[in-house]
Amino acid sequence: MAKKEQRLVVAMVCTVCKHQNYITYRNKINTPEKISLRKYCRYCRKHTDHKERSKLD
Repeated sequence: MAKKEQRLVVAMVCTVCKHQNYITYRNKINTPEKISLRKYCRYCRKHTDHKERSKLD
């Protein structure tokens, strides 16, 4: 039997301008909570916090 997939595809959304800027993977076993990273936003033109969103646009 095949195991259930452990890695999820998630989108990273800027908390300032709400644009989806990055797509990444998250292991749901090792990190059960949503991730938040400080990344560069090309719309704001500065480094801002990006939070995880499961829905991809």
